[in-house]
Amino acid sequence: MSNILKTNSEYAEKLKTILGLRAEPVAIKLIKEGEEYPACCKLPEAQMSHCQAMFRARHGECIKMPLEMQNCHVGASALGMLPTPEKVATGEFHVGIGIHDSAAAAAKMISDRIPMSYEIVGEVVCPLKDADFTPDVVTIVDIPERVYWIIPLMTAEQGGRATFSSSPFQCACEDITVIPVVSGVPNISLGCFGCRKKTDMAKDELAVGIPYSKIPGYITHLDKYRTGVLTKAKRE
Repeated sequence: MSNILKTNSEYAEKLKTILGLRAEPVAIKLIKEGEEYPACCKLPEAQMSHCQAMFRARHGECIKMPLEMQNCHVGASALGMLPTPEKVATGEFHVGIGIHDSAAAAAKMISDRIPMSYEIVGEVVCPLKDADFTPDVVTIVDIPERVYWIIPLMTAEQGGRATFSSSPFQCACEDITVIPVVSGVPNISLGCFGCRKKTDMAKDELAVGIPYSKIPGYITHLDKYRTGVLTKAKRE
């Protein structure tokens, strides 16, 4: 077993056991041009969206997703794989779903996205425990009480308040992948229309994306919380 796989397996086990997660934390790596895809991930049998791949990874799949396997151009453009399609940029696509009052409002949602800081050609998505690579971000989907503990982890060293960014769409791609990667800070999302339509995201679940660079320190704090503050909180 490689050192990185052993490390990721240990991180995943502690996240699952200490937080009491329902499913696996998911590792996501965005692939730059010329970069090799990790060996642990294989092409899916058919095209799917980033969110579908992420939710399948929660249950054990290791998925390799070059651009040609992406069937959601909203997500692929958020991830920096292709330019934003015209009907998405103008709001025409999203206003037709019925959430926004106008195409202009839907267009502003898209224009307010945080752009990826570099161009990518694909991604790999798999359970953190099986990741034989260094991820860009680790995502967790679970009930609010489990996701809540990310806020103490964010504020343990320097205090302050945690703030988050979301919209009615693009939970898995923009909210919990791009924003943590670009900002270097975890981001929590209440989910989105796409995730709640196309995946098994439960009605009582939220999602969070954590930059991988934060995981070692968070694990250290969770080890302290395990026999400390977690024993004092209502967790059922």
